Amino acid sequence: MSMAQRIQGQPVLIIGGGRGGTALLEMFMGDNLVSVLAIVDTNPDAPGLRLAKDLGIPTFTDAAEALQACKGYADCIVYNLSHDDSIPGKVSEVFGDNRVSSGPEVKLFWQIVMNVKQTKDALERSQNQLQAIIHNAMDGIITISEAGEILGFNPAAEHIFGYPQQDVLGKNVSVLMPEPQRSEHDGYIKRYLQTGQARIMGISGREVVAVRKSGEQFPIEMSISEMVLGGLRYFVGIVRDITERKLAEQKIAHLAHHDYLTNLPNRALFLNNLDQSLLFAERNGHKVAILFLDLDGFKQVNDSLGHDVGDLLLQEVASRLKQTVRASDTVARVGGDEFNFVLNNIESGEHAALVANKIIAVLSEPFDLKGQRCQIGGSIGISVFPDDSDDLEKLIKQADSAMYLAKHSGKNNCKHFRETLPG
Repeated sequence: MSMAQRIQGQPVLIIGGGRGGTALLEMFMGDNLVSVLAIVDTNPDAPGLRLAKDLGIPTFTDAAEALQACKGYADCIVYNLSHDDSIPGKVSEVFGDNRVSSGPEVKLFWQIVMNVKQTKDALERSQNQLQAIIHNAMDGIITISEAGEILGFNPAAEHIFGYPQQDVLGKNVSVLMPEPQRSEHDGYIKRYLQTGQARIMGISGREVVAVRKSGEQFPIEMSISEMVLGGLRYFVGIVRDITERKLAEQKIAHLAHHDYLTNLPNRALFLNNLDQSLLFAERNGHKVAILFLDLDGFKQVNDSLGHDVGDLLLQEVASRLKQTVRASDTVARVGGDEFNFVLNNIESGEHAALVANKIIAVLSEPFDLKGQRCQIGGSIGISVFPDDSDDLEKLIKQADSAMYLAKHSGKNNCKHFRETLPG
């Protein structure tokens, strides 16, 4: 019975359903130029026949019957991958000419097919491995055309930016940038393509700011490289969200310049702020006061109520001190119960004394610490730039000397440095 019907591609019949016939069938099924009419093998369970059945291709166990079924295709080519030497004669009887490939010819062809299949399989494995790496990478991987359009956006990039892949494919990559970089991006790519001059191309780990779908700006570390495939130029961006790292760096930097207990500036930041204040005051003809505060009665509270209560007291003291001075001034914890102040742009030493007395009054108010009521005071020494000195270290020592005079004068009061001088 003939099975002739209109087909697309060169009609072929495969005789032999072993490894070679199976490989040939797989290759032909991926080629629109070939149409497999049927496959034959005396073993009905041959792998080639099983595959053909899955693909809806007719199968036969008798070569003569298969040849008769294909008789209606006058240009049919028969590939004989069996060991049956009678096949060429049977083909000649049906088609009347030499239409069969067999023997050394088909063996060579089979080897070529197997090599192609192995190469194809290796390429597919390589592509699958690459896709798996891209899919599971912790860093965002974004592929961009030379026009700036997003062509690839892996799951990590989706997580980082908050966009599903389908929402950004085909869009300009500048959608991931804040202004003014967003408006400048196309011009940057154009200049690079014309001149080859790059600002970020090839630079590894450059830190920039990006934008999430929500509009939130955040820091990223980015590396961009260029590649050419099939004569087309592409750019590949590797992106890492460094928000947590930046927060950690900021925390470390903060801890390096602030007291861990009270969150006030520490001695290092106090000295830096004082240095800047003196430079500004000298340039503008202003005065700056340095106050040195030592708490009165703190040791007794700390020893009698415990260090936990003592720490809580220091935190409450810090809170009151910050509320007492201006935002432009500095209050720092420089020792156990010692605090320094920088009062910027004061009118005179008397004005500094008014602030000092205000601090003493604030500290004199009782503290309620975990149900424990306690009361402390403070002794404050004052020095003024440039009246007492124009040297930073001298000004601090002068305020320190004045503070000790205040303590020896009954505590809970303030003294100016000039009061420590004889006569």
